Amino acid sequence: MAEWDEQLVDERIEQRRRRRPRFTDDRITLAHGAGGKATRALVEGLIVPRLSNDWVAALDDAAVLGELEGRVSFTTDTFVVTPIRFPGGSIGELAVNGTVNDLAVSGARPVALSLGLVLEEGLTRDELEQEIDAIAGAVEAAKVRVACGDTKVVERTKADRLYVNTSGIGIVDERADLGSHRIVPGDQVIVSGTIGDHGIAVMLARGELELAADVLSDTRPLWPVAEALLTSCGPGLRCMRDATRGGVATVANELVMTQDVGIIIEETALPVLPAVNGACELLGLDPLYVANEGKLVAIVGPDVALEAVAALRATEAGRDAAVIGEVVDEPAGRVLGRTAFGGHRMIDLLVGDPLPRIC
Repeated sequence: MAEWDEQLVDERIEQRRRRRPRFTDDRITLAHGAGGKATRALVEGLIVPRLSNDWVAALDDAAVLGELEGRVSFTTDTFVVTPIRFPGGSIGELAVNGTVNDLAVSGARPVALSLGLVLEEGLTRDELEQEIDAIAGAVEAAKVRVACGDTKVVERTKADRLYVNTSGIGIVDERADLGSHRIVPGDQVIVSGTIGDHGIAVMLARGELELAADVLSDTRPLWPVAEALLTSCGPGLRCMRDATRGGVATVANELVMTQDVGIIIEETALPVLPAVNGACELLGLDPLYVANEGKLVAIVGPDVALEAVAALRATEAGRDAAVIGEVVDEPAGRVLGRTAFGGHRMIDLLVGDPLPRIC
């Protein structure tokens, strides 16, 4: 009888060991990064159930994606935004969209992401759950899956609540023949919507300024926008860029610096929300340099520009799309803005960082 009882106890212990653990702690501790039971409870009890798919459920050291047909695009990005939650989004949503958008502007449909989390000791369970839920929601919206991940915990004051790294793999659309080398004078410069929303939303969320404005971050997946351009423009689509840090001005400068062309931006054509424009005026900022997280800049041939704008405006993310400029011969390597008074000003690369930690 004693031997039978011992066997039964062993079986029950083994069943308990194999049961998916529950995460019950109120805050992150260093033990959650030590690789033991606390780590298993964090990963299997909180993170994996919210991102559930065959890849992450396997808990392997690497995900086997299977055969990927076509050209593969690969990118990575790290997010250190403060605060981690802001009007219109959060660091978790931002991390997914930032990476899938880098794939989208390369002409690639996103397929899989990796997810790396750096948690600060003391981060609350509620904060972490909110961000994992935000990641899960963004993944679903972008029609992509998290394939693998990693979690680390650092001491208090060694991080700012939460840092996120995401890498992404996508399959390049067969219609995509993109690159700055394809830009020629006469091409039109298009932006997919209002600019500066994200940077101003994050700045206002910090509460450091006695300024209130109803501005939401524009963070969202851009593949539907990119696909609309691929469909409507064909070979007339020269290139696409994600206008994040440094904004539209930085994208334009990066394009002309690699080619023997210039760009003239029509400042009266720029789509800027009144609240964003007002905040920029008060803060001494130029909306052209303020970051976006759900807008792209496209260079298209002049014969397809109208079709491109119409296709963008037919999408939710591109309803405020506009032609904002033109590629020109001179001045080569420079970006100029044509003002409302008909004059010109230099739009150079950003010096310094007026809005740090916005992504």
